[in-house]
Amino acid sequence: MILYHGSNVIVKNPKLISSLRTLDFGPGFYTTSNKEQAMDFAGKVMIRKKSNTQYVSIYNLDFDKAVKELDILRFDSPDETWLDFVLENRKGLYTGKLHDAVTGPVANDDVYTTLQLYERNILNKNQTLDALKIKKLYMQFTFTTDKALGFLDFISAFDPREGEQK
Repeated sequence: MILYHGSNVIVKNPKLISSLRTLDFGPGFYTTSNKEQAMDFAGKVMIRKKSNTQYVSIYNLDFDKAVKELDILRFDSPDETWLDFVLENRKGLYTGKLHDAVTGPVANDDVYTTLQLYERNILNKNQTLDALKIKKLYMQFTFTTDKALGFLDFISAFDPREGEQK
C-alpha cells in the first residue's frame, strides 16, 4: 500500500511528536492514500509554519503484515462509531484504548464543515451521517506507536509545485 504525508519538510524517518492540536484520530503520524490530499496538506503546512518549502513524502506499507502484527482500529465508512471517535479526539476527550494505528475516512475541509455544524448542534447525528454519505472521502492511516512506524518504508519525496516525483 502506498501512503503519502504532506509537510514542509521531507520526512524520511517519521517520529511521533507531541502536538497541542487535536486531530481526527488523536496524536500520531498521519498519512493518506490520496496523493492530491497530501499535496494540498503540504501547502497548508507551509503556510501555517511560514515556511518556503513543501513536500510530499511517499511510503510503502506492507498492509497485510501490519494487520497481522499490529493492533489497528479500522473504520470502513463514516458511521456513528467513527463520528463519535473523531469528535472525542478533536475535543481532546478520547480516553479509550491506544491502538498501534487507526485507519478510516479523513475529514477534509468539506467534511470538517459538516462536523462543525454537528458540534454546534445545527445538525443532529443522523443529519450529519447522511451529509457525510454524499462526500467523497479518502482514507487516512495514522500511526500512533513507534512499533507501527516501523512498518513504514520511505520511498521518495517531491515538491508539489514541481509536479510528480521523478
